[in-house]
Amino acid sequence: MFQKILIANRGEIALRIIRACKELGIATVAVYSEADANSLHVQAADEAVCIGPGPGKDSYLNVPNVIMAAIITGAEAIHPGYGYLSERASFAEACEASGLVFIGPPPSAIEKMGDKAVAREIVRQAKVPVVPGTHGAVRNEQEALRQAQRIGYPVLVKAVAGGGGKGIRLAENPEELSRVLQLAQSEALASFGSPEVYVEKFIPDPRHVEVQVLADAHGNVIHLGERECSIQTARRQKMVEEAPASVVDPALRQKMGEAAVRAAKAVGYVNAGTVEFLLDSKGNFYFIEMNTRIQVEHPVTEQVTGVDIVREQIRIAAGERLHLSQRSVQWRGHSIECRLTAEDPEKDFTPCVGKVKHLVLPGGPGVRVDTHLYPGYEIPPYYDSLLAKIIVWAEDRPSAIARMRRALEETQIDGVKTNLPFLKRIMEHPEYQKGNVSTQFLRRYLRNGTE
Repeated sequence: MFQKILIANRGEIALRIIRACKELGIATVAVYSEADANSLHVQAADEAVCIGPGPGKDSYLNVPNVIMAAIITGAEAIHPGYGYLSERASFAEACEASGLVFIGPPPSAIEKMGDKAVAREIVRQAKVPVVPGTHGAVRNEQEALRQAQRIGYPVLVKAVAGGGGKGIRLAENPEELSRVLQLAQSEALASFGSPEVYVEKFIPDPRHVEVQVLADAHGNVIHLGERECSIQTARRQKMVEEAPASVVDPALRQKMGEAAVRAAKAVGYVNAGTVEFLLDSKGNFYFIEMNTRIQVEHPVTEQVTGVDIVREQIRIAAGERLHLSQRSVQWRGHSIECRLTAEDPEKDFTPCVGKVKHLVLPGGPGVRVDTHLYPGYEIPPYYDSLLAKIIVWAEDRPSAIARMRRALEETQIDGVKTNLPFLKRIMEHPEYQKGNVSTQFLRRYLRNGTE
């Protein structure tokens, strides 16, 4: 087992990893920007190193500074968390070249699954259902139009190197495709450094259901069941997640889980990852991508399985075998996570900054809060708007919804605009309570912020 790990991240996920390390008896090193000098993850770690100014590109994305911080503190491994460097094959390679263990998948797996067109082809050959579409990036407008005609409208234009809902445009007809193609390419170039896009069939009103997988370096791969992540903004930013999905029965869970395991094996995957699917109204599911890192929403899976996913990540990276077999995985009860963000839903979820003047976080039976907030905390303007994850567990979905409503009512935060009132509206909505959700839920029932 490792003696010391550096956490190349910030906020709640950095704290989450530090806590797992402490329980394993591993010393921790935090890195931080000048803007995060007073952040809780800095205080919680055994050591801390400033790696640059506030903007992420100058600090948390500064690979030489992160690597050097690990070397000078004697860390043996780096946990990247989510976002930032977590899905950069070049960073995983830099860790290996510096004699550091990257707590995540091999660079080859990150690279293959990071190229959405390559990933589609790999999983298709592994007999994992994929959305009908091109087998690679389209070279020009003429090819895009020809392929869209073959697939059938409506279609989505998607960034090959995409993620986080960026670089995606919907086209209902050839004229619209010609117009949005360039927009998607421009956004892809700005967000991911590559203008390459591919075209796939648009599945109307789907559910977004993902499967958590764990794989060790000894050939063992298992899944921990599914999560429902359909409550999303128009920019495909998730707001509410739950496990299990209300429409997935044991037979479908087994099919989706086995497909996710095949996808992981096909790419030589090691460590924790998430295989994401679209699920249509007839129970057909289609691979859309694999996230080669820990997910923001991993706590709901932990709540219903009792598996500490971050701890498993560390053990796997240290060369240990999985502590679980597929047969030993059990699912119990229902868990929901709400993402509390510094955003204004009435202004298209525009990010907000400010100082937390007053803070009351929920507690009681079945309530977990992952956060880096404290009274007096100044929210920097440089980073993701996530403030806290409020997670509940109960014996069934109706009880979990009731518990989440209670938890949200207990929550108080002043000094910055948040989406807290909007989260309450979701939990109170009759269609959500009935499980009638899809990726169009907010647009259909809450107009993404204003009714």
